[in-house]
Amino acid sequence: MNLDQYTTLHVAIDAGVARITLDNPPVNVLSGTLIRELHDLLAKLRDDRSVRVIVFSSANPEFFIAHVDIHILDEMDELQEIADRIPDANIFQGVGELVRRQPQVTIVKLAGKARAGGAEFIAAADMTFAARETAGIGQSEVLMGIVPGGGGTQYLGERVGRNRALELLLTGDLVDADTAAAYGWINRAVPAAGLDAFVDGVAEKIAALSPELITAVKRLVPPADLADGLRAENDTWAELVSGDLPARLMAGALEHGAQTPAGERDLESVMRSLTADL
Repeated sequence: MNLDQYTTLHVAIDAGVARITLDNPPVNVLSGTLIRELHDLLAKLRDDRSVRVIVFSSANPEFFIAHVDIHILDEMDELQEIADRIPDANIFQGVGELVRRQPQVTIVKLAGKARAGGAEFIAAADMTFAARETAGIGQSEVLMGIVPGGGGTQYLGERVGRNRALELLLTGDLVDADTAAAYGWINRAVPAAGLDAFVDGVAEKIAALSPELITAVKRLVPPADLADGLRAENDTWAELVSGDLPARLMAGALEHGAQTPAGERDLESVMRSLTADL
């Protein structure tokens, strides 16, 4: 298996644990290339019985996945072949569904921020452990004038319940690791200094089990069938994203530093200021 072919992923496999580091500078947006490479790599790992756990982390300590690349709407035709691989899901939902259906146990190690598509990725993984002092998660699509289009409406409802899902979806706020853990969005918040060791410990305990036992547990605690909700989400997202307001907000966001480290550190304030000016 060639693991050195990727431009946005670094992969190391040891003792049953595949450690995948996302590396798409400057802020790890979920780009077309990153989506393609995730599909390719996870397909290769799917039938590898020697890999029992997959740990996702980021090469950038500030950002796990900032959000979907704003420019990706220009690549949709080229990405259709990828989208077709997972029925009943669009290209963005397909990322989450790919992770949710992976036979290995999937763990996110969250040191920095994850918004929108990044937050959806986290909710799709089997487990997430986050740095108490530095991590932040936000389902921020409403600030762009749209609803989540990558499974966020469905994943959040399942994870945190309707009332909290509505709060997170409608405010677009970035929440800290302790709040995310209290809501059930992630497993737990861990002191940043101990995050690596904690996640390694969890991964190593699971990887020490037999593949048959891991398969049995995952089969008995399956991901929910969200096909109907994902179709409804896609229809609403597609209708909204084609409107004038999201286009203006996305253009304004780029002009004010979105997809740069400075602009992404407090993207919520950037977007609220744009909305106030419209």
